[in-house]
Amino acid sequence: MAAIARPGTGSGAAGARSDGAPAAVSVVEFGGRRALIVFGVMLAALLQTLDATIVNVALPTIEGNVGAAIDDGTWIITGYIISNVIAIPLAPFLLARVGRRQYFATCIIGFTVASFLCGTATSLTALVAYRVVQGAFGGGLVATSQIILRDTFAPEEIGASSALFAIALTVGPALGPTLGGILTDVFSWQWVFDINLVPGTLAAVIILANLRNPLPPRVLPFDGIGVALLALGLGSLQYVLDEGERHDWFDDRTIVTFAVLCAVGLTAFTLWELFGTSKPIVDLRIFRYQNVRFGVPVALILGMVIFGPVVILPQYVQNVLGFTATQSGLLILMRALPVLLLTPFVARLATRLDVRLLLTAGFLLSALSFVLLSSRMTTASGFGTFVAVLIVSGAAQAMLLVPLLVSIIGTVAPADAPKSSSFVSLSVQLGGSIASTMLVTIFDRRTFFHSDIYRSAVTFSNLTVAHLMTLPHGRALLVRIVAQQAANSGFADTIAALIPVALVTLLPIWCLRVTARKPAAAVPMSD
Repeated sequence: MAAIARPGTGSGAAGARSDGAPAAVSVVEFGGRRALIVFGVMLAALLQTLDATIVNVALPTIEGNVGAAIDDGTWIITGYIISNVIAIPLAPFLLARVGRRQYFATCIIGFTVASFLCGTATSLTALVAYRVVQGAFGGGLVATSQIILRDTFAPEEIGASSALFAIALTVGPALGPTLGGILTDVFSWQWVFDINLVPGTLAAVIILANLRNPLPPRVLPFDGIGVALLALGLGSLQYVLDEGERHDWFDDRTIVTFAVLCAVGLTAFTLWELFGTSKPIVDLRIFRYQNVRFGVPVALILGMVIFGPVVILPQYVQNVLGFTATQSGLLILMRALPVLLLTPFVARLATRLDVRLLLTAGFLLSALSFVLLSSRMTTASGFGTFVAVLIVSGAAQAMLLVPLLVSIIGTVAPADAPKSSSFVSLSVQLGGSIASTMLVTIFDRRTFFHSDIYRSAVTFSNLTVAHLMTLPHGRALLVRIVAQQAANSGFADTIAALIPVALVTLLPIWCLRVTARKPAAAVPMSD
């Protein structure tokens, strides 16, 4: 069914604005066409979010097959994330210059081709290079899919479009560990990349055949200095986050160097984009909107709350409790199920209630779930111990992303929607990276702390210790018990560290404005 056209422009035609630039037309779709576009966009978004975690489980196998050391093999993940975070804020510029349909389809095709190349790699250098390319195209997918969904639905259906994006953003990382473990165990590590080929091809065909541009591509000046400074700043930041703990943070000269480059690059980038160029490649003036100013920090913390447990929990249940990779993946899946079930309901509430109430309830419930989860971590815990807590955590998660998207994107002008969307996506991504770094650091230090305490309690005056030392291999068994208990306490402390993180968001949440701009029924959405 044809999209609704803006009055005065004609269906599918672009009129002219007072400044001479073409006016956008509405690309709201209905019926089968909308269903196909939604399916294609969701498929593409899921590919990107799935790849953020699917490789993690297969990493040890990949390192062995390509002859990489553990420290070097982590670049398979680090390279992907660095190029991903650099590409996200560039998406609004590329959308306008290339055209939304062309850019999104190119990202899908590029991501799919890079996935194929990753599966053919026989050396670490080649695999890291292909992963960098894959991450760059993946950044375009996650930044663009949200705004395409927004434009495809009528303005009053912003809750529904936000819900679809929220499902793709949260379910993909939850499925990744499970799917990665199964594919690696049953087939081979190449399948964690090859699984993208058919869905990627299908998504590209659907998008090319059905998606339309609200604006024709237009020539825009390329801000090369801005891109260079952005790559320097964000790339250095991601390197510090990913490699800091492994190299003992600022005791390492390389980490200090990259931290300085990050500070210099981001400062220079901000000054250049605001004052040095009249055509910035990343429009930082989007922060003139109050809900963007306060919503971006909330999105950053939301990324920590969503992805922090996904990093820590699989390590805990596999290393301390002895779960298989498949079992740990299924446990994470328990957290994703409430998101699937409750997100459509929350989407309806988000357009009817004060979103600050929903966000407050979501973060408070998240904090409660972390309290319960950390208290249930014992060396005797089983699968069923965590199911109810993870359902609570998933319910909290369902109450967060959709209200935040409605609050931010629903209160900016249509032309600024892609810019605000890219900052939200970037913040969530960086939040996940910060959470990974922060939690791994906390775990290492708290485990060392508890190990010292437990070792000091191991004396012959303790009857249990004295009995163990009389048994064959008793000393080795005692060492293993102390290490297991220390790790268990370290993981519990690490999850507990997320409690204040969830609670601190209550401050910026109540700085959000609740009066959304009310668009007309056929307000056009622009790139």
